[in-house]
Parts: sequence; structure tokens; C-alpha cells
Amino acid sequence: MPILFVAMAAVAAVIILIILFKMVWRVAEPNEALIISGLGAKSKPIDGVDSLGFKIVTGKGTSVLPGFQVSRRLRLDSRAANLEVSCVTQQGIPVKVRGVVIYKVGDDLVSIANAARRFLEQQGSMDGAIHELFTGHLRSIIGNLTVEDLILNRERLTGETRSSAADEMNKLGLVVDSLQIQEIDDETGYITNLGRPHAAKVAAAARIAEAERDQEATQREQEAMRENAAVIRDTEMKKAEYEGQVQQASQQARQEVILKETRNAELEAERTEKRLESEIRKPADARAYEQVKLAEAEREQRIALAQAAAKEVQLKAEREAEATRIIGQAQADAIRQKGLAEAEAIEARAGALAQNTEAVIAQQLAEQWPQIVEAGAQVFGNVDNMVVLNGADGVEDMLAKALTLGGTGLGVARTLLNNLNGGNGSHGANGTNGAAPLPIEENATVSTVKKPEA
Repeated sequence: MPILFVAMAAVAAVIILIILFKMVWRVAEPNEALIISGLGAKSKPIDGVDSLGFKIVTGKGTSVLPGFQVSRRLRLDSRAANLEVSCVTQQGIPVKVRGVVIYKVGDDLVSIANAARRFLEQQGSMDGAIHELFTGHLRSIIGNLTVEDLILNRERLTGETRSSAADEMNKLGLVVDSLQIQEIDDETGYITNLGRPHAAKVAAAARIAEAERDQEATQREQEAMRENAAVIRDTEMKKAEYEGQVQQASQQARQEVILKETRNAELEAERTEKRLESEIRKPADARAYEQVKLAEAEREQRIALAQAAAKEVQLKAEREAEATRIIGQAQADAIRQKGLAEAEAIEARAGALAQNTEAVIAQQLAEQWPQIVEAGAQVFGNVDNMVVLNGADGVEDMLAKALTLGGTGLGVARTLLNNLNGGNGSHGANGTNGAAPLPIEENATVSTVKKPEA
């Protein structure tokens, strides 16, 4: 807490010091001088002059004690005062002179002190004082000069005026930078009349010079015309000669053009002929040659295709004949093998029948048993109700009788015996071991029991 208080007090003290410094310190600008008066404001003696009783500061800063000292600013920049003076020359001719004076406060301390004593609070009145000062001096100086002096020697007027006013300007602490006489007028026309003789002389000289120049110009013009005529004559001659040369050159050019055109026509004819030969004749010959070659190629292609087709037909016929021969040979071999096999089977069956007739018949019966049973079952097709006695024995006995009564078994046996005794008769291809199925005789009777009609 004490540290913060001390820091705040230090900041406040710095701010107060800055404010006090700005209140006390004054700085003189480059174009002004500070005039400080009051307690202790005394300057040192300058060039043998005692102390002024006030302090002059230029181009730097100084401290001013508020309430004890006062600072004022004196401008050191240039000022301009316009002059307009009505006066009379040494010849008694009234003239009016207008000019301008550019002045300023001197840069030395004595001039600044003199200007401060006279114009510090009245700096705006400097222009009026300068105007009155230079007006008086111009009147006195112009009164001792003629109009010719004023016109021909203005530098003398300005120099005498500045010299006569120098002492008074030093007392005022002012310095003249420039004095210019801008215009001198007179109401009597003296200055105008003063220039007339010279103007007339100049005008006469001008007219004489103009006449001489006209004469010289006429002579020069005539000489120029003669020269022009000679030049025109020479020009016409050269022109005629040139035209003849031009015509001759034109004729030669036309002849050359005709020769060139003839040559160009010949070249064009040759070019056209070559173009026709290259664009029409040769392409036509090429197309005809192409057509001939295409026709020959097509004809050779058709001949080749026909030969290939004939060759292919011949090869196909040979292949088909070979295949037919092979197939016929294979079929003949198959038939021969089949006949040999059937002959062997018949021979084997004949031998078996000769040795054991009953076994062969039994085998044939067994092979044809389904047809036999079917034929026997047809006996009972119209039976509606049937009573069987003695159980299984009765059924077996009934079936045996039915087969016997129907003659089926006998017909089958007879057929088998006929087939066996028939020798080398035809044999069906569907029977087992080469035997044909045994047919049932058409005249065989089958005992049936009719269904009672409803």
C-alpha cells in the first residue's frame, strides 16, 4: 500500500512539473524574436551599448516567470508596402510614381531592440510609416531629376532613395530588401511627346528601309522570274526528252510484256497439257488398268473358287463312298456275325432238345408264364362272386382246373413243340435265347361263370 501511494505521488509530481514547465518555458520561432521584460530580464551590453532593460531571445527557448516577467513576440519576416507619389520634376512637369518597398526587421539585436521600442505593440503600423518615409524621400529626389532621368535611369532613383532613407530605417530597426519603381505617368503627355521625334525618325527609317527592301525585292523578283523562265525552259526540254525516253521505254516495256505474255501463254498451255495428262489421262489409264486387273483377279478368284468347290465335292464324294463302303462292310460283318451267332444258338438248342426235351419245354413255359397266367385269369373276368372251399388247396385246385379247362397250358406246350420240331424256321428277335413268344390257340375254350344280370 505505501508503495502504491508513493508511485501515485511520483506520477502526480511529474505531471505537475510538466504543466509548470509548459507554463514557464517559451520558445522563439525562426521568424520571430521573444522580447522578455520584468524582474531580472536584462540583456548584456551589446557593441558598447548599455543594457537595454529587457531581454531579446531568437532561435531558442527561455524561461519566463509568470507574474514576474512578460514575453512578447516580434515578427522578423518580410513585409511589403505599396508607394504612390505625386511630385514635380526639375522641369516643373507633374508626374505620378508608383512602386513597392519590401522590408523587414533587422536580424541584429540593435535593430530588433529599435523595432521593439517603436512597433512591438503596433506592428501593423509599419506599412504606414514606411509609406510616409519613402514618399517624402521620393518627392525630394524626383524634384532634382528630369523626366528623362526618371525614364532612362531608374536605378539612380532607387539607389538615391534607399541611401537617403538608410539612416531613418536604421533608427526604426528596419532593413530594405527591395525598392522597385513600377510606373511613371504624367498628365501633360510629356513622356508621350518625348518619344515622338524618335518614333518619327524610326518610322522614316522604317519607310526608307521598306522602300529599299521593296526595290531589292523587285530586282530579286525579276531575277528570280528570269531564272524561273530559264529553269522552266530547261525543264520543258528535259521534260520532252524524258517523255520521249518514257515513250521509248514504254514501247520496249510493251514489247517485253507481249513477249512475256506469249511466253506465259505457251507455259500456260504446256502447264494445262501437263495438268490434263496428270489429272485426266494418267488417272484414266490407271483406272482402266485397275479395272483390267480387278477383272482378271475376279476371274482367277472365280476359277479358284470353282476348282476348290469341285475339289471339295470330289473329296466329299470320296469320303461318302468310303463311309458307305465302311458302313456296308460293317453291316455285312454284323449280319454275318449275327447269322453265325443264331446258327450256333440253333445248333446248341437242337442239341439240348435232343438230349433233354422236357427241360427245354419247362424253360419255355417258365419264360412264357406271365402270358399263361394272364390267359388263365381271363376265365374269371366275368365272375362276380366266387366261393372257394378247402382254403389254399381249393384255390390251387381251382386254378389248375381253370388252366386245364381253358387249354392254355396245352396250347403253349404244343406251340413250343412245334417250334422245336420246325427245324430251321424263322425265330423272333424278341424271345429269350432266340425263341419266339408262344401264342394261345384261337379255338381254345375257357370256362367262365357269367355274372347274373341285374
